[in-house]
Amino acid sequence: MLIRPLPREERRALAPLLAAYAAEMRETLAGEAVAAPEDQAALLAAHPTAEVLVAESDGAPVGFAILFDLPEIVFARRCGMLDDLFVLPQARGQGVARALIAEACALGRARGWSHLRWIVPEADAGAVALYERIAARTDWRSYVIRLDPAASL
Repeated sequence: MLIRPLPREERRALAPLLAAYAAEMRETLAGEAVAAPEDQAALLAAHPTAEVLVAESDGAPVGFAILFDLPEIVFARRCGMLDDLFVLPQARGQGVARALIAEACALGRARGWSHLRWIVPEADAGAVALYERIAARTDWRSYVIRLDPAASL
């Protein structure tokens, strides 16, 4: 397995994984409106600050992590935000998610991040089980204001 940064010009190749991720998250988040995979990949390719790590097995993508480098005001440093993490169902249980997170942490250490943070839906039992083993659960609450009712959370 290879974990590597995915340049913008290669991000459209993630469309099949983005479609699988969206289908899974639609069930988890009870959403109805999901964009076409090509539109998702185009957004990811064009986004000015999104960073993507891809996990490849035999040259084919099997997982991805989307990261953002953010200011951390309290300590006047930077931190990382892991916005999305997905591994194809057939590649789960092989350490792909752990490897993606480890690479995100290595990137953060090299940049001097104070921490790497992320949120996860409570209904995503598999992800929660992994995160409980590899990270510390915070006591922060997460809130959302839905600006577009078609994009349910």
